[in-house]
Amino acid sequence: MKTLLETDEAFVCEINAPCFQSLSIEEVSFIQQCRTRVQFRKGENLTKQGAYASYVLFVISGLVRQYVEGDSDRNLNLQVMQAGDFIGLSTVFDNPIFNYSTVAITETVVYLIEKEALLKITKTNASFSFNFVKRYNEQNRSLFEIIKRNQFKQMNGRLADALLYLSSDQFFGYEVFSNLSRKDVADFAGISTESTIKLLKQYEKDGIIQLDDKNITILNKANLLDISKRG
Repeated sequence: MKTLLETDEAFVCEINAPCFQSLSIEEVSFIQQCRTRVQFRKGENLTKQGAYASYVLFVISGLVRQYVEGDSDRNLNLQVMQAGDFIGLSTVFDNPIFNYSTVAITETVVYLIEKEALLKITKTNASFSFNFVKRYNEQNRSLFEIIKRNQFKQMNGRLADALLYLSSDQFFGYEVFSNLSRKDVADFAGISTESTIKLLKQYEKDGIIQLDDKNITILNKANLLDISKRG
């Protein structure tokens, strides 16, 4: 982790993300005074489940894996977060701790923004508050989809969903699979690593995917969608 100072060439002073466009000049200045720009290396943890949160993270660049820690070595990956995503939104609203952990999949740059500063602006700027709460609800909707998938789908359907998600256009420009282990992929599907490896080999044999070391290329998306639909 490296704090980027205003004297650093990589430092960006203005907050140009769409969610901040409704702020007044004074509010932008206020947020700038309450944030720190930090660079995380690949593999570094950004947040720790259960840790006290005094700030919210806003992703400027890079990819971040969001996951819930379970017993022993079992985790459940929730999503891949990228530029424009908030980490720890729930901590702004009467929740003093992080509900999940996050780790940098690639080199990642974020703003650490004091949550009290964001709370103050949500109380005075209706437009920002609406967009802020809307983003929070979108994250919650994603969690319900994950719960539904894990509750009602079998291993084949879960893995198909994970592959479709990780290969989706929203991650265009990133080699997502190359930055994930087989265990990471398994944790997105909510199944064991052993079952994941076995199913991936079967998908490759069936001509649905191509395996090249850690990378996974989707060859037949229609078949993968059919597996997902049948669950």
